[in-house]
Amino acid sequence: MKRRIALLTFLVIGLFNMSALADAFNYVKADAFKQWMESGKPMVLVDIQTKNEFPLHYFKNSIEANAYPVDTDEQRKMLDSAVTAAKKAGTDVVVICPRGGGGAKKAYDYLKTQGVAEEKLFILEGGVEKWPHKEMLLSR
Repeated sequence: MKRRIALLTFLVIGLFNMSALADAFNYVKADAFKQWMESGKPMVLVDIQTKNEFPLHYFKNSIEANAYPVDTDEQRKMLDSAVTAAKKAGTDVVVICPRGGGGAKKAYDYLKTQGVAEEKLFILEGGVEKWPHKEMLLSR
């Protein structure tokens, strides 16, 4: 009986660990991303904000994808120029969205399925909304 309980406990813990891994994404914190920007680190910035949001606050050299919330095939296709740029550059890729949540995760997953190496993919934690260094954002 004790062996069955131990085995069942082991299986349950394993399932929790597997579900946590399935939802694993690479995030970059605001201060680390700020250092990357200031150091001139080569990277591709994929901004998925909407057409109305992007001009209000974006980073220099961002690819304007306007793909948010990345729910439809049409929105995913809007990321194709970013896929091409990411593959060509071979550098880290940072997905930028309004809050760094579901839309960013969907963009991340799409970029990954299109052949962008996952170890090079990052999501800006908190997105533009929680970006603490507003002076680094551009507007037009």
